[in-house]
Amino acid sequence: MLWPDHASDLERLSALGVPRLLLVAPEAPPPEDGDCLQDWVRLPAADQDVRARILALERRSARHRARVPVTVSDDGQLTYRGHSVWLSPTVRRLFQALADRFGGIVALEELVRQVWPDDPPDPTSVRVHILRLRRRLAPLGLEIRNVQGRGYVLLPHDSEWAGHQADLSRQPETRPTQARNGEATPEP
Repeated sequence: MLWPDHASDLERLSALGVPRLLLVAPEAPPPEDGDCLQDWVRLPAADQDVRARILALERRSARHRARVPVTVSDDGQLTYRGHSVWLSPTVRRLFQALADRFGGIVALEELVRQVWPDDPPDPTSVRVHILRLRRRLAPLGLEIRNVQGRGYVLLPHDSEWAGHQADLSRQPETRPTQARNGEATPEP
């Protein structure tokens, strides 16, 4: 992105969590503000310098994806990276319990306690709600993983998200699959 020519796009891209490499015009002052997903290089720049900055942004982006804002309105509209879906009240509470620990493992017992404090459902019902939430999150680029024997974790759907891949690899991990009856079942 050319700086300062495209400065008006910067705030929108930042809000969406998009990594940004600013190509600063020779006489222009560099941007003063930024975050870990923004870098700049002054023009003219050698190709190897631009490539190095892009690789560094990709690495930082992979480490910091969990910090992209996830919001849920009171009426159930979930927004992530500029895209939205609607959630039922129960699925919204389930999502909020996972989102409060985005990237961290939440034990099944803790999910049940937070979502159904007065009337815990049977395990099959919990799995059905998790399946429904997985289906709602998929178009947004979010996924729920089952960490066998530990609980569930909400992550961005990104196979190169190295920060949590390493943390979860220490635990036996399963990924969601569809059983014949439509319920989510772990896959070894």
